[in-house]
Amino acid sequence: MLPFPSKYVPELLLTVALSVASSSSHEFLYHDYCIIGAGPSGLQMAYFLHHAGRDYTVFERGHEPGRFFTLYPRHRKLISINKRYTGKSNSEFNLRHDWNSLISHDSRLLFRHYSHDFFPDADAMVHYLTDFASMLDLQVQYNTSITHVMLEKDTSAWNGHFFILTDQNAQFYKCSVLLVATGIWVPHEVNFPGSEYVEGYESVSVDPEDFVGQSVLILGRGNSAFETAENILGVTNFVHMVSRSRVRLSWATHYVGDLRAINNGLLDTYQLKSLDGLLEGDLEDLVLVKDKQGKLHITLRFYLENSNASEAESITLPQDELDNFAARAPYDRAIRCLGWKFDFSIFNKSVGLMRGKGGKKKYPLIKPSYEAKTTRGLFVLGTASHSVDFRKSAGGFIHGFRYTARVVHRLLEVRHHGVPWPSSVYPIMQLTNAIVKRVNEASGLYQMFSVLADVILLKENATEFEYLEEYPLAVLHDLEWRTGRKVQSGLFVIVMEYGKNFSGPDKDVFYYNRAIGEAQHAWQSNFLHPVIYYYKQLPTEREMRLRPPDWILPRPVAIHHIVEDFLTDWTAPNAHILPLRRFLENCLGTDLRRFYAESCFLFALTRHRLPPFCQQGYMRMQGLLGNQRLRRHAVQAGLLEDYGAIDSPKEGEEISIHVLNSIQPQPHADEPMIPSHRLPPLTDTKEEL
Repeated sequence: MLPFPSKYVPELLLTVALSVASSSSHEFLYHDYCIIGAGPSGLQMAYFLHHAGRDYTVFERGHEPGRFFTLYPRHRKLISINKRYTGKSNSEFNLRHDWNSLISHDSRLLFRHYSHDFFPDADAMVHYLTDFASMLDLQVQYNTSITHVMLEKDTSAWNGHFFILTDQNAQFYKCSVLLVATGIWVPHEVNFPGSEYVEGYESVSVDPEDFVGQSVLILGRGNSAFETAENILGVTNFVHMVSRSRVRLSWATHYVGDLRAINNGLLDTYQLKSLDGLLEGDLEDLVLVKDKQGKLHITLRFYLENSNASEAESITLPQDELDNFAARAPYDRAIRCLGWKFDFSIFNKSVGLMRGKGGKKKYPLIKPSYEAKTTRGLFVLGTASHSVDFRKSAGGFIHGFRYTARVVHRLLEVRHHGVPWPSSVYPIMQLTNAIVKRVNEASGLYQMFSVLADVILLKENATEFEYLEEYPLAVLHDLEWRTGRKVQSGLFVIVMEYGKNFSGPDKDVFYYNRAIGEAQHAWQSNFLHPVIYYYKQLPTEREMRLRPPDWILPRPVAIHHIVEDFLTDWTAPNAHILPLRRFLENCLGTDLRRFYAESCFLFALTRHRLPPFCQQGYMRMQGLLGNQRLRRHAVQAGLLEDYGAIDSPKEGEEISIHVLNSIQPQPHADEPMIPSHRLPPLTDTKEEL
């Protein structure tokens, strides 16, 4: 018999114990859905499951929701904005600028009611999450720490296996679907000679008085590092910050996880030469040496490996050879601010949850559908799912993952309950209006730009369309089986994007003429703007896989950019709506304009095929009702003939008329005016913008 290495014995014994226990099904507490973690993403998923009437439970190791926010950020100020006023009453639009609220049907559970601060205190978030869970009666099991998760094969299970969970009291739970919402909370550490002298962000003092007159070295260059520096800038001799990469400013990268302006005071003092500074270097090459006075000195691994000295004072320092070495001054203390990583320790190998690769190794490896790469039925939510859009969009933050949690819920509803992805069906004449409405108010598209998209499925003969909201772009090729909807006659994909060359740590985003204002140059737009892709058929998996790296979708049949807008208000008739309508008409080969009743009557007598508006409106005796005042206005604008010889309705009498365009009486260059004595052809009728 081969001996087992000692490090595998505890896990083996636990696995055997769980296997034996599984023979007695009454020892397990079963739920269809188990959620680990009652942070924002866990509560958001719980809300969707609760609202759908599903069997679920949430395990939370703390005595209240949002345990992470009781500890972090250490200096208590959140960097998620709480914009309470927008000048609009549209709740969906307002969520674009509310980065803290979760999605619910209860307007009392908007974060604006919990804090008046633009950058709220973290305690307000804890209060908010507590109310969210209690007021919505979510099924949260507090003081329950899940210590082990394993897989049990079972052909009768939804996914071919059950998830077996064990808590700190050795209570077993069995679940069909496991939703991991634990976030990333394990401090990221780098081991190097002298790292034992480094204090962690999670435990360092937050009292500035403890740093008076000291020289401080900070390892890291994210928001936690700058938050720590901001707290002590006024009392220290100097603060030096070391990281392997250059500083990444969020206003340049358009990624909210990069350095925010609220914390960047050290950039001022560095560039204005007030002793503080930034240094670049690989932390794994770093060595910290403590002298007899307790001061810390920076040296490099190269010098340590080539030194035979055992005493700190005898180790070669860079300044011994280069007397103007940048970090030659000694430090009183060093602080590690390197962020966090996912806790893999509770997952048995049978679960198959793997680490991400490269810069995403702090996250679990998941698919664009937020399901584990190798384990069906295991989904990762919230910050831990950020590998899908890392440094691209907002999926690692509340204002992003509240929408991706809804995506996961909708995918599960289709897979396990046969409930198709929510959609609405409209006549084709409403196509322009539907798109304009969504790009002007949808918060999911706005915050999860380049990741979530609205998809419009054209019905047969393009007389109707089906509108699906906020579908994950990266699995567009799987749309039919993931949504339960069929692609019949092509599709439009609506997504929000920044300009291709406008985001990056080295970009000057304030250069002169940075904004585009003319519709004909809309494709050069830099700021966030709507982009519409048209496909005659659903892109294949191969097309999605072989698309260029910086393309979010394969090459479409046609593409249309709606020009960026300073107010993010895409309702300008000439600059926004008219170019969009003409693009849609070119793709569909139809006329999406509205017409007067007189024009529809004329077309019915002289044309084999009527425009959709006349088919769906006039021929069915539908349309807007007008009066003599509206008719007189239309005549004066040149939109109607003046039938003065014909008896006209009396003032106030209703007539069938549809007012099309009262602000542009002249035809466009491609629509020449026909003399009034001739009957105008179809293309000469005035259009609505």
